[in-house]
Amino acid sequence: MSTSSLSWDQAVLQPPVCDAWKEIMEGAAYQLASCVVLLGYMGGSGIFGSLYIFGLLAPGYFCYALWGWLSACGLDIFVWNMLLVLTCLLQLAHLAYRLRRDTIPEEFDLLYKTMYLPLQVPPEVYKEIMKCCEEQVHSLVRDQNYAVEGKTPIDRLSLLLSGRVRVSQDGQFLHYVFPYQFLDSPEWESLRPSEEGTFQVTLTAETDCSFITWPRKKLYLLLRKDRYISRLFSSHLGYDISEKLYSLNEKLFAKFGLRFDIRLPSLYHVLGPASSEGESEDCEELPPASGQAGAFEPPPQLPPPPLPAPRPRASRPDSDLLGEDSTSLVLEDFAELPGSFMDYVSEGEYMK
Repeated sequence: MSTSSLSWDQAVLQPPVCDAWKEIMEGAAYQLASCVVLLGYMGGSGIFGSLYIFGLLAPGYFCYALWGWLSACGLDIFVWNMLLVLTCLLQLAHLAYRLRRDTIPEEFDLLYKTMYLPLQVPPEVYKEIMKCCEEQVHSLVRDQNYAVEGKTPIDRLSLLLSGRVRVSQDGQFLHYVFPYQFLDSPEWESLRPSEEGTFQVTLTAETDCSFITWPRKKLYLLLRKDRYISRLFSSHLGYDISEKLYSLNEKLFAKFGLRFDIRLPSLYHVLGPASSEGESEDCEELPPASGQAGAFEPPPQLPPPPLPAPRPRASRPDSDLLGEDSTSLVLEDFAELPGSFMDYVSEGEYMK
């Protein structure tokens, strides 16, 4: 016990001094190992920095093991360096597994950059959304139907990634669905979670298409669980439905090539007579009850105000008139046009 303590005291208080340096340097394996280890410790942070570090440390320690086996002839040197090599290889395997698990396919990465990154959606939330659709990309070949009116049940919500889909009803074209638009957003919003229904339109692929789809029940559970994702889907679906409505507006036109905007008051004047008559019938005054007949006298009826004299409309030339405002259009402008409001019973039949 005293001998061992004495040797440690001598090693600490009186360290041995090299009498002479070796004239022969170590072999190439030792020099190469030192260079590789030096480069390995120059790596940065993060998962890619760790891959760089352990990717260089493993061959560096292996060179040390070769030096200990061939030149130094030290079994301990060889064993320790081989253990370090094995540790580096295990760490590399773990980093590769993490990198592969966190990496999303190219289609989903492009979808995130297009729709979710501008809204600053965190990647963790986006992974939850993609997990709900099982991270699968489905495909449609040309002229293949995604849904058939009156037959296909509304049991999912799909988003088009590539291609173009034609929407029609009774063989009449309505509009197109383009990439990064929902295929069935109106159908999704038309039903409550507990209701069931079928498509009222037919969706046909005009080109080879790819899309992702969320099952109806799984998506409802996700929206109920996470309010942020629910608001995110509400904003996307609302914007998508408004785009589809305004694409239907492209079918609406007047004379001289003017587009008819559904936001302008002239649409109300075109569709107004039927609605105004219904409102007037609803607003008729109810007769007083039998018990109150003698209690109150009916108010005196005022004479109706005189109707203003009809203002004559200025005649329009047959040539194109670029300065005409679409708010001045009235019912006569649509009477002579094929596919105009005069050919349909109601607005809903026109939109079909």
